[in-house]
Amino acid sequence: MEFRPTIGLETHVQLATATKLFCGCANRFGDAPNTLVCPVCTGQPGVLPVLNRQALELGIRAALALDAELAPFTKFDRKHYFYPDLPKGFQISQFDLPFAHGGGIRLDDGTFVRLRRIHLEEDAGKGIHDRGDSTLVDLNRAGVPLLEIVTEPDVHSSEQAYDYLTKLKERLRFAGISECDMEKGSLRCDVNVSIHPVGQDGFGTRCEIKNLNSFAMVRRALEYEIARQTQLLESGGRVVQETRTWRDAEGRTETMRSKEEAQDYRYFPEPDLPPLTIDAQLIAAIRTQLPESADTRRARYQAMGLNSEELQTLTLDRASGDWFESLAKACGEAKAAAVWTCGEVNRLRNERNCSFSDLPITPAQVASVIALAKSGRASVSAARQVFNALVASPSKTADSLLNELGLEQVSDTGAIEAAVAEVLAANEKAVAEYRAGKEKAAGSLMGQVMKKMGGRANPAIVQEALKRLLAGG
Repeated sequence: MEFRPTIGLETHVQLATATKLFCGCANRFGDAPNTLVCPVCTGQPGVLPVLNRQALELGIRAALALDAELAPFTKFDRKHYFYPDLPKGFQISQFDLPFAHGGGIRLDDGTFVRLRRIHLEEDAGKGIHDRGDSTLVDLNRAGVPLLEIVTEPDVHSSEQAYDYLTKLKERLRFAGISECDMEKGSLRCDVNVSIHPVGQDGFGTRCEIKNLNSFAMVRRALEYEIARQTQLLESGGRVVQETRTWRDAEGRTETMRSKEEAQDYRYFPEPDLPPLTIDAQLIAAIRTQLPESADTRRARYQAMGLNSEELQTLTLDRASGDWFESLAKACGEAKAAAVWTCGEVNRLRNERNCSFSDLPITPAQVASVIALAKSGRASVSAARQVFNALVASPSKTADSLLNELGLEQVSDTGAIEAAVAEVLAANEKAVAEYRAGKEKAAGSLMGQVMKKMGGRANPAIVQEALKRLLAGG
């Protein structure tokens, strides 16, 4: 019997706000445990939450970037469960009236993955389980604003799930919603998967998989779980609805706990936060502030003549494209700007492990290096050396470094012709082979001319002189 998987994804995205969702504590990764806390986010008696306006505005921006419909009226609810990292014993979330729904993402294979709901909620703390039998709790993350994005069951393979998550991350990063860095926990994903016989209506019994820390892990976990459920049903067993955890080292899922339903959480409206009416003027204002999407930027760059590798590199995030565009404006040539941004600039950024904004060289400085190559004063190799020297000595100019390093390209036709003539006279055998039809001999002669001139001769002029003198000119 053939089975068809059905997959729904729940993605939690930490919003790039300055402070937490309901208090003034900093929303920052990497600080010492339990240093970014206050009475509100640690759930002390008598405290009152106050909604972070920036979080709401980022949520609206995310909904617009995902083509979702914003609800004119929304509210917060208390979601009760008891874990050591949840100090209040409940999480402020949204239940029956999320602030946005609808919209979706088109996959590469044409599938449209619909979004069921988008809602705001606060994050829990973090349990640290590396102390043997004891568990430590860090509440720095408690109260951090989260956007939960839930899909309809429109995904039917691990590859589709991977594609959806990749495109979701791209949309959110380009819109300035979040870093979406899974290593820092700013993007986390749970998946629900079931299988049912092909041709049968309805869905099978679903299992939720948690602790998925990368998109590749999502793909592996889904492949394992689909195979596990298939084998179970084919052997006459039945799938039990439960929450499972992924053990990446063993390459398998295992039971974590029985699956909770909405009634298990005892939702009720949050009494300390008034319902929200989202103003249409606010939505319109945020819509006008939405930056260009990655798809629009790719189409624009393609029209500039950039190839597929350049398109991929320059649309990984907004920063790479912004840097490229600044360089293209400074040098007046999009293709050269793309080559240098994807090449030397990106290499430098990777070596320094820094952002584009922290690079020790500016687009204007790189444009001055490109100008040396474009004018013929520097070869491509020499221009790269000038680039590296400029990184080391940013107070100097590309022009002065070219002279200081003695790399200025020789374009004197007379000097080049004299060197070519000397090389031809000293290599009669290679000349004879070329004139007998062995064109490879020209390459050897070209190399000797360049060596004779210290690698500084203009290659185009050398080639033209070789061709003419070899022809008897």
